[in-house]
Amino acid sequence: MYITLEADYAVRIVSVLCTDGGRVDAKTISERSCVMLRFALKILRKLVNADIIKSYKGTQGGYMINRDPSEITLRQVIEAIEGTYYFSRCLSDENGCSRGADGACCYQRAFCDITNTVRDKLDSYNFADLTAQSEEFNNNEQEREL
Repeated sequence: MYITLEADYAVRIVSVLCTDGGRVDAKTISERSCVMLRFALKILRKLVNADIIKSYKGTQGGYMINRDPSEITLRQVIEAIEGTYYFSRCLSDENGCSRGADGACCYQRAFCDITNTVRDKLDSYNFADLTAQSEEFNNNEQEREL
């Protein structure tokens, strides 16, 4: 089981914007995140709609982080792309549990517990910490090359 490629790309894009800290044009975001421009634009629209980033129009336009990176979690970015995370379809309001929507289904209870564990873990990672760790890793790699 994997997150979608689109969600993976969204994490990269947010990371680029957090690292830069300023306004960045879509072409630069695309190049730095290694995401094709057309796909990056689609993801950027979803991140703007989720209020994670801001967009600016015109010749001086571009995109930038809309909140402090410490307030942006992996869960928020992934759910901005994929929707609310559920381990099983039976937990969503759209699909429901066919074996007992009243919580009597032992599988639904187990899947709910797993869902909450994953959500909590995704919420425990914020982009301030992640970008700091990434920069530290890159610095260590550069030192090893010398």
